[in-house]
Amino acid sequence: MIASLPMYLRPENRGAHDVYYRLIRDALRDHGVAAPDALSHDAPVWDTWSNPELVLGQICNLPYRAAFKDKVTLIAAADYGLPDTAPGTYYSVLIARKNDDPDPKAYADRILAFNEPGSQSGWAAPQAWGDLNGVTWSNPMATGAHVASAKAIAEGRADIAAIDAQSWRNISRYDDFAKGLHIIGRTPSSPGLSYITAADRDPAPFRAALSQAITAIPSAAKDALDIEGIMILPESDYTDLPLPRLPAAA
Repeated sequence: MIASLPMYLRPENRGAHDVYYRLIRDALRDHGVAAPDALSHDAPVWDTWSNPELVLGQICNLPYRAAFKDKVTLIAAADYGLPDTAPGTYYSVLIARKNDDPDPKAYADRILAFNEPGSQSGWAAPQAWGDLNGVTWSNPMATGAHVASAKAIAEGRADIAAIDAQSWRNISRYDDFAKGLHIIGRTPSSPGLSYITAADRDPAPFRAALSQAITAIPSAAKDALDIEGIMILPESDYTDLPLPRLPAAA
C-alpha cells in the first residue's frame, strides 16, 4: 500500500501534511479501507499514479485527462479557497519581476519558465491564456518545479511564468526571493489538484474520510495547508479540456 500527497509538499509544511494524513488514515480505516501508516513523501509521482496499490494520491488535471483517467479512480478535487474561482477549481498566476512590464502580452518573445510539459498549471494554463489573448510563447524553458520557475525569474534567467495559485501562496509565504516578483495576470480556471485512488475502487468512503479529516484538522495544520474541503466535479470538467501543444524540446 502507498499514500502520497506530494503536490504542495514543502519542508515547511511536511509536518502539517503528516497531521492531515493521520486523520485521513484513521477515517479511512473507520470506513473499512486499509491505509498505510504514513505518507510516502519521496515516492515519484508518476510511479504512484500507476501503482495498483495506491490508496491515496494527488494528480494534476492534465496528466489525469491525458494518461490516467482510465487507470485510477477520481475521488474529488481539493478546495483551497482560492479567490475569484469556483470551489474545487484553480488557476495560475502570471508572475514577473516587479520592475518589468506589467502587460503579459509583452512577454511573448521573452523566456517563459515552466515546471514541466505534463503540468496543467505551469504549461497548459499559459497556453490557454495565450490562445485567448493571441500570444504564442516562443521561448519556453523547463525548470522542473514551480519554485524553480519563480526563482529563475527572480535571478534574471527567465522573465515570466505561470504558477499554480496555491503554489504561489506557498512561494510568497516561504521564499524570500518572491519579494522581487509580482502578479501581472492570471490564466483561466480548471479543476484543481484532485485526490485519486487505484482503479476500480469505490470513491465514497474516500470522500467521507477526506471530509471527516478536514473537519477535524487542527487550525495550525489547516492554516499551513490552506485546505478548505473537497468538491466532486463532473468528469467532463476534466476531459473536455483540450490537450496543450508540447514545447518544441519535449
